[in-house]
Amino acid sequence: MLHRTSTLSHLLRSMGARLATALVVGLFLHPVYAQQQPKMQLAREDTVKAATDVPKTADGKVDTVELARIIAGLEERIRELETKLGKLSSAAAASSSAETAGAISKPDDVAELKKEIAAIQEETKKNSSFLGFFRDVEVNGLVDGYYSFNFNRPDNNFNTGRNFDFRHNSLTLNYAEIAFEKKNDLANPLGFRLDLGFGPTADWVHGGDPTGGETVKHIQQAYVSYVAPIGNGLTIDFGKFVTPNGAEVIETKDNFNYSRSFLFSYAIPYYHTGLRAKYSFNGKVALTGFLVNGWDNLTDNNSGKTSGLSLALTPSSRLSIIQTYMAGPEQLGDSKHWRHLSDTVVSYIATDKLTLMANVDYGADQLTSGQKGHWKGVAGYFRYAFDKRLAFSPRFEVFNDHDGFRTGLNQTLKSMTLTQELKLANNLLTRFEYRRDWSDSDFFSKSVGRLVRGQNTVLIGLSYSISSRGQ
Repeated sequence: MLHRTSTLSHLLRSMGARLATALVVGLFLHPVYAQQQPKMQLAREDTVKAATDVPKTADGKVDTVELARIIAGLEERIRELETKLGKLSSAAAASSSAETAGAISKPDDVAELKKEIAAIQEETKKNSSFLGFFRDVEVNGLVDGYYSFNFNRPDNNFNTGRNFDFRHNSLTLNYAEIAFEKKNDLANPLGFRLDLGFGPTADWVHGGDPTGGETVKHIQQAYVSYVAPIGNGLTIDFGKFVTPNGAEVIETKDNFNYSRSFLFSYAIPYYHTGLRAKYSFNGKVALTGFLVNGWDNLTDNNSGKTSGLSLALTPSSRLSIIQTYMAGPEQLGDSKHWRHLSDTVVSYIATDKLTLMANVDYGADQLTSGQKGHWKGVAGYFRYAFDKRLAFSPRFEVFNDHDGFRTGLNQTLKSMTLTQELKLANNLLTRFEYRRDWSDSDFFSKSVGRLVRGQNTVLIGLSYSISSRGQ
């Protein structure tokens, strides 16, 4: 038995590399050869079966004698295949050797081999294009939920004046999103973005869209992008995209706080449909122009269009200033009376741990009846990161709806928010939040038919995100 084992070890060492190579190549080429060479497919299956089915004796032990015979047979078969391949290669190189010419039993062997190689190359090209597309496209996913408790204990279980953290005393799935984006530049000018969203947030964001329908509300963004070869590159986007206004966004994880400010809720739109073009003069100055249907509508509600400009200044790596102005008709069937909005966002990285931010909005509108109104607000933020996992983010704001155009009531709203952030992992974010809202008028729900001037809420939110590019 010892002698047989030594013989087996010697055989394995002598042919291991060639046998492994033959098996790997055979398995890799399986899809193409299965279509064009049925006999070779059957032979390869027999080879793989012989190599993987280990012979055993009657008592269940490995039959080393039979295994050695099989290995010797496989080694001989490999030598035969290598010899034939060498002869075919010599013939393809136009060798005049009589011995090589005689070894080719059929004149079509070389042509058939070339066809098989061409088929493999074509299949490889298709796979490379398919895989290349997904290498260039970034995929992001998000799931977000919360539990909120309102000390007013409103009978309708609704937190007045809030965006997205609506529900009192309920475990709520806020938003689920998957986004696909192919970034572009002068070297690769074509790109796109598609964001699909689901949940109460998607319902709320699209609640006022005149288009309506279930499909529309799930498309948060969908646009194609092209970088024109003008100077440093003019980026032109066409489709539906989120508004450039405001210091906060729809995705909770990208904000300092879990709940949204009154400015986000009442002062600005959510999205636009149309055209935008951005030109970066250098790393410090960029200008974006907009021509869109209006505020929060996929299709226009009148014959006019809303236009705007956004100037982004980055004097240093720590300071950013974005000034946006938009104007256009927003009333149903009325292209004569215009709405105006000025939005300013300033952010400053004071230290590696402390970031400061401010948002100022001013809006004015005129109804078809001729009635005029305006609103204004300011919000201040700061975020202090104790380390990579723990951060504290207070926010204070004032929003004045002078004529009740945005909240339905002539009032001044104020809010103070305290948010403690804890990252349980790189892609799992937890936020604990206390918020105090108050007004100079009765605005917040408490019970049926009863409104009060303030509300206090506590909240815990969870956001889980993934990205094909990593965190």
